[in-house]
Amino acid sequence: MNTDAVLKLDNQLCFAVYACAREITKLYHPLLKELGLTYTQYITMLVLWEEDEVTVKYLGQRLYLDSGTLTPLLKKLESMGLLTRVRDKKDERSVIITLTEQGSLLKEKAIDIPERLFCQAGISTNEAEELRSQITEMLQKVQAQQ
Repeated sequence: MNTDAVLKLDNQLCFAVYACAREITKLYHPLLKELGLTYTQYITMLVLWEEDEVTVKYLGQRLYLDSGTLTPLLKKLESMGLLTRVRDKKDERSVIITLTEQGSLLKEKAIDIPERLFCQAGISTNEAEELRSQITEMLQKVQAQQ
């Protein structure tokens, strides 16, 4: 790549990933509106559907969110009746997040979201899985350098 091309926006990996993530998030919007969730609320629920009764710290690590972002998000989900936040009796500094019955039941309504998104994006499940795998591998390599 010549020196002028190196700094062109369209040649930047970071911009391609960023722009693609924004466009995918836009595609999620109408699907998640049916559930009454934002994208960030949805990914929080995904973690809780996988593993209930987790700490705020654990959620932050899984979602790459700091507590300043996560706390208001969890308060909102709690006010919606989807989860509870309780101080850990063993460690008062830690807050345990637990799904409510309503939060657990929402999983059934969300079950077709990934497939619907793939259809909207015009990609197959296999293509999506291949891309997810490549991005996850890249994320692990980047994290290993830190």
